[in-house]
Amino acid sequence: MSHKREKIASIIHSLEGSQFDPHYLGFFECFNQQLFFEAHEVLEELWLGQRNTAKGLFYKGLIQLAGAFVHIQKRRRQPAIALFQLARDNLGRFPTTYESLDLGKLQGHIISWIKSLQSDDQLCLTFESCGWPKLSIEPAQS
Repeated sequence: MSHKREKIASIIHSLEGSQFDPHYLGFFECFNQQLFFEAHEVLEELWLGQRNTAKGLFYKGLIQLAGAFVHIQKRRRQPAIALFQLARDNLGRFPTTYESLDLGKLQGHIISWIKSLQSDDQLCLTFESCGWPKLSIEPAQS
């Protein structure tokens, strides 16, 4: 098993026992640590089993979102814009809140990031100096 696979397996294992799939939670764990490639990888394992379902489009949108940030980290503006647009389109198919994620708020951020990248190729530096975005879910109340 590769070091990266071991790291992902460790993250998933540490998140078991929640109301959400540990792969889904692992996506947020990685994303919020700016481990965007790993966020993509951990969610891809869940997406593969559901890629031909409606929920598969949701996971695909989140994977595309993480991929956009991989491109931002590498200062690839146009590929980041393209992936943000795909993520926006896929996530836009779902209600404002889905799987305890505020998609309305996230869609607003995605639109803002696209506009910023289209008008200013310094957005990559802005994230580095002002802070990378964080995503969170609000578990349903019992």
